[in-house]
Amino acid sequence: MRRRMSLSKNETHLLWQSFMPRKKEIINAKNSFLFSLEVYDGLSYFRQFNPQNEFEKWAAIEVENVNAIPEGMEKLLIPEGMYAIFVFKGVSSDAFAFYNQIFSEWLPASDFELELRPHFAWMGEKYKKDDPDSEEEIFIPIKVRDTN
Repeated sequence: MRRRMSLSKNETHLLWQSFMPRKKEIINAKNSFLFSLEVYDGLSYFRQFNPQNEFEKWAAIEVENVNAIPEGMEKLLIPEGMYAIFVFKGVSSDAFAFYNQIFSEWLPASDFELELRPHFAWMGEKYKKDDPDSEEEIFIPIKVRDTN
């Protein structure tokens, strides 16, 4: 399921409130792990950052095939590519500082740049909603920086 939102009007909780009760309708799930995905309209979202800029947020699980998607749900195919993977530990209210460090410190100092593909968090076995010991893996789409 997806929802259009911005950081200043974050409606992630509404998205998950609508997805979780329907999760059991997905009969071909690979496992019970959750994915939170962001799809941006372009890389300018990051170059000219404004918390009012909108993006698409998805609540999802991985399926065996996309031929049996429940009515009212959609498929999102994630193109292959390189991802920088970070482990976030903590509660969601601490996530902004974590992401800020990735985009303002790690990425500029690396040999990589963003690539226009979905960003996502994988919430596997160590994910515990609103628990300080909760862990999730953050996937940022990257490519080798063009030096020309």
